[in-house]
Amino acid sequence: MVGDEHVSMIPAAHTKVWNSEVNGQPQEVLAPSNAVLLDVLRDKVGCLGVKRGCDMGTCGCCAVMVDGQPRLSCLTMAQDVQGSTITTVEGLADGAHLAPIQQCFAEHGGSQCGFCTPGFLISSQALLDKNPNPTDAEISTAIEGNLCRCTGYQQIIQSIQAAAEIHRGDASPAKPASSAHSDPHPSGPN
Repeated sequence: MVGDEHVSMIPAAHTKVWNSEVNGQPQEVLAPSNAVLLDVLRDKVGCLGVKRGCDMGTCGCCAVMVDGQPRLSCLTMAQDVQGSTITTVEGLADGAHLAPIQQCFAEHGGSQCGFCTPGFLISSQALLDKNPNPTDAEISTAIEGNLCRCTGYQQIIQSIQAAAEIHRGDASPAKPASSAHSDPHPSGPN
């Protein structure tokens, strides 16, 4: 399912109908009976925000929410979550408008190269859904399964704390990028 380098197993697994709600939309696809959720979401449903990292459950890049709980899609058999409600990083946004956690990661430097960011966003959102007032220690515990090589984690924790303020109502979310903005140079560049 991954590409031309994929070697089919002999005998090949039979395909089965797989259906779930993914990012608020019902999905029904044919998938190998032994497929992991990561492959079904990327290759069959088209959710490319779910990243393939280690394939061993140690990096957290492939995290998604299944019925509101964060799960590693590389270790989850697709058939085991048939009929579930699944949220990927694409499902956090409201159309073209970023979710507060996404906006805060962008504003506070929580995302550097970006490869690990989808997993961090899912883990962070799952935490904020349960606890809108987390301590730094609680945030560290919630994201301990996500690895980042770029940030040193401090910017990630700051991003999550900023999003928590929005979730609690202590801060206002940023205006959506598609909202009308005044022209910063109404009379020209000079």
